[in-house]
Amino acid sequence: MIRKAQLADLTTVYDLTQACAQAMIANDIYQWNEHYPTLERFQKDIELQELYMLEENETFYGIVVLTTIIDEEYVPVKWLTENDRNLYIHRLAVHPKYWGDGYAQRLMDFAEQYARNNEYTSLRLDTFSQNKRNQKFYEMRGYKRLEEIYLPKQSIHPFYCYELIL
Repeated sequence: MIRKAQLADLTTVYDLTQACAQAMIANDIYQWNEHYPTLERFQKDIELQELYMLEENETFYGIVVLTTIIDEEYVPVKWLTENDRNLYIHRLAVHPKYWGDGYAQRLMDFAEQYARNNEYTSLRLDTFSQNKRNQKFYEMRGYKRLEEIYLPKQSIHPFYCYELIL
Protein backbone atom coordinates (compact mmCIF):
# COMPACT_ATOMS: atom_id res chain seq x y z
CA MET A 1 0.00 0.00 0.00
CA ILE A 2 1.20 3.49 -0.80
CA ARG A 3 -0.04 6.20 1.54
CA LYS A 4 0.75 9.76 2.55
CA ALA A 5 3.32 9.96 5.31
CA GLN A 6 2.35 11.39 8.69
CA LEU A 7 4.53 13.30 11.16
CA ALA A 8 4.67 10.11 13.25
CA ASP A 9 6.57 8.53 10.30
CA LEU A 10 9.30 11.17 10.26
CA THR A 11 12.01 9.20 12.08
CA THR A 12 11.30 6.06 10.03
CA VAL A 13 11.58 8.04 6.79
CA TYR A 14 14.80 9.72 7.85
CA ASP A 15 16.38 6.45 9.01
CA LEU A 16 15.56 4.86 5.64
CA THR A 17 17.29 7.64 3.73
CA GLN A 18 20.32 7.49 6.03
CA ALA A 19 20.59 3.75 5.26
CA CYS A 20 20.34 4.60 1.54
CA ALA A 21 23.05 7.25 1.83
CA GLN A 22 25.40 4.82 3.59
CA ALA A 23 24.75 2.10 1.00
CA MET A 24 25.34 4.52 -1.89
CA ILE A 25 28.59 5.76 -0.32
CA ALA A 26 29.71 2.14 0.06
CA ASN A 27 29.21 1.88 -3.73
CA ASP A 28 31.18 5.11 -4.36
CA ILE A 29 28.03 7.10 -5.10
CA TYR A 30 28.23 10.34 -3.14
CA GLN A 31 24.72 11.54 -3.94
CA TRP A 32 23.39 12.13 -0.42
CA ASN A 33 25.37 13.42 2.53
CA GLU A 34 25.02 15.18 5.89
CA HIS A 35 23.48 18.21 4.12
CA TYR A 36 20.83 16.36 2.13
CA PRO A 37 18.25 15.09 2.68
CA THR A 38 17.60 16.52 6.12
CA LEU A 39 15.07 15.70 8.78
CA GLU A 40 13.68 19.23 8.36
CA ARG A 41 13.22 18.66 4.61
CA PHE A 42 11.18 15.51 5.27
CA GLN A 43 9.12 17.29 7.92
CA LYS A 44 8.25 19.96 5.35
CA ASP A 45 7.42 17.26 2.75
CA ILE A 46 5.03 15.67 5.24
CA GLU A 47 3.47 18.98 6.25
CA LEU A 48 2.88 19.78 2.56
CA GLN A 49 1.34 16.29 2.16
CA GLU A 50 3.78 15.49 -0.64
CA LEU A 51 5.63 12.50 0.85
CA TYR A 52 4.30 9.01 0.09
CA MET A 53 5.35 5.75 1.76
CA LEU A 54 5.26 2.20 0.45
CA GLU A 55 4.54 -0.34 3.16
CA GLU A 56 2.97 -3.77 3.41
CA ASN A 57 2.29 -5.94 6.45
CA GLU A 58 3.91 -3.36 8.72
CA THR A 59 7.14 -3.44 6.68
CA PHE A 60 8.30 -0.08 5.33
CA TYR A 61 10.00 -0.31 1.92
CA GLY A 62 10.40 3.16 0.45
CA ILE A 63 9.30 6.72 -0.20
CA VAL A 64 8.73 9.24 -2.96
CA VAL A 65 7.92 12.94 -2.90
CA LEU A 66 5.50 14.34 -5.49
CA THR A 67 5.29 18.11 -5.74
CA THR A 68 4.19 20.86 -8.11
CA ILE A 69 6.83 23.24 -6.71
CA ILE A 70 9.72 23.84 -9.11
CA ASP A 71 13.14 24.03 -7.42
CA GLU A 72 15.15 27.13 -8.27
CA GLU A 73 17.87 24.96 -9.85
CA TYR A 74 15.27 23.68 -12.34
CA VAL A 75 14.15 27.13 -13.54
CA PRO A 76 16.85 27.64 -16.24
CA VAL A 77 16.50 24.08 -17.62
CA LYS A 78 15.12 23.80 -21.15
CA TRP A 79 12.36 21.28 -20.41
CA LEU A 80 10.41 19.44 -23.11
CA THR A 81 7.11 20.99 -21.99
CA GLU A 82 6.02 24.40 -20.73
CA ASN A 83 6.33 25.12 -16.99
CA ASP A 84 2.64 24.46 -16.40
CA ARG A 85 0.93 21.34 -15.02
CA ASN A 86 4.21 19.55 -14.24
CA LEU A 87 4.79 17.17 -11.37
CA TYR A 88 8.24 16.86 -9.80
CA ILE A 89 9.61 13.67 -8.27
CA HIS A 90 12.10 14.01 -5.43
CA ARG A 91 13.75 11.80 -2.84
CA LEU A 92 12.74 8.43 -4.30
CA ALA A 93 14.29 5.92 -1.92
CA VAL A 94 13.99 2.22 -1.16
CA HIS A 95 15.68 0.65 1.84
CA PRO A 96 18.92 -1.00 0.64
CA LYS A 97 17.92 -4.46 1.88
CA TYR A 98 15.06 -4.33 -0.67
CA TRP A 99 17.04 -2.95 -3.62
CA GLY A 100 16.30 -4.92 -6.76
CA ASP A 101 12.96 -6.25 -5.47
CA GLY A 102 10.77 -3.95 -7.62
CA TYR A 103 9.76 -1.43 -4.96
CA ALA A 104 11.23 1.54 -6.83
CA GLN A 105 9.24 0.42 -9.88
CA ARG A 106 6.06 0.36 -7.78
CA LEU A 107 6.73 3.85 -6.42
CA MET A 108 7.35 5.17 -9.93
CA ASP A 109 4.24 3.40 -11.26
CA PHE A 110 2.31 5.16 -8.50
CA ALA A 111 3.85 8.56 -9.34
CA GLU A 112 3.15 8.20 -13.05
CA GLN A 113 -0.44 7.06 -12.48
CA TYR A 114 -0.99 9.89 -9.98
CA ALA A 115 0.25 12.37 -12.61
CA ARG A 116 -2.03 10.94 -15.29
CA ASN A 117 -5.05 10.84 -12.97
CA ASN A 118 -4.48 14.48 -12.09
CA GLU A 119 -3.88 15.54 -15.70
CA TYR A 120 -0.30 16.72 -15.38
CA THR A 121 1.57 17.38 -18.63
CA SER A 122 4.81 15.75 -17.55
CA LEU A 123 6.90 14.32 -14.75
CA ARG A 124 10.29 15.85 -14.01
CA LEU A 125 13.15 14.72 -11.83
CA ASP A 126 16.90 14.68 -11.47
CA THR A 127 19.40 11.96 -10.69
CA PHE A 128 23.07 12.00 -9.85
CA SER A 129 25.46 11.81 -12.80
CA GLN A 130 27.56 9.22 -10.99
CA ASN A 131 24.56 6.95 -10.32
CA LYS A 132 24.44 4.91 -13.54
CA ARG A 133 21.88 2.50 -12.11
CA ASN A 134 19.35 5.30 -11.57
CA GLN A 135 19.98 6.74 -15.03
CA LYS A 136 19.27 3.37 -16.63
CA PHE A 137 16.18 2.94 -14.42
CA TYR A 138 14.62 6.22 -15.57
CA GLU A 139 15.63 5.84 -19.22
CA MET A 140 14.06 2.38 -19.36
CA ARG A 141 10.82 3.98 -18.14
CA GLY A 142 10.89 6.44 -21.05
CA TYR A 143 12.31 9.51 -19.32
CA LYS A 144 14.43 11.74 -21.57
CA ARG A 145 17.71 13.05 -20.24
CA LEU A 146 18.04 16.80 -20.61
CA GLU A 147 20.47 19.25 -19.02
CA GLU A 148 22.87 19.09 -16.10
CA ILE A 149 22.34 21.04 -12.90
CA TYR A 150 24.40 21.44 -9.76
CA LEU A 151 22.77 21.10 -6.37
CA PRO A 152 24.25 23.10 -3.49
CA LYS A 153 26.17 21.19 -0.83
CA GLN A 154 25.63 17.82 -2.53
CA SER A 155 28.47 17.15 -4.94
CA ILE A 156 31.07 18.58 -7.29
CA HIS A 157 29.47 16.33 -9.92
CA PRO A 158 26.33 17.37 -11.79
CA PHE A 159 22.84 15.95 -11.60
CA TYR A 160 20.99 15.08 -14.81
CA CYS A 161 17.45 16.37 -15.35
CA TYR A 162 14.88 14.00 -16.83
CA GLU A 163 11.35 14.49 -18.11
CA LEU A 164 8.55 12.13 -19.12
CA ILE A 165 5.76 13.61 -21.24
CA LEU A 166 2.41 12.06 -20.30
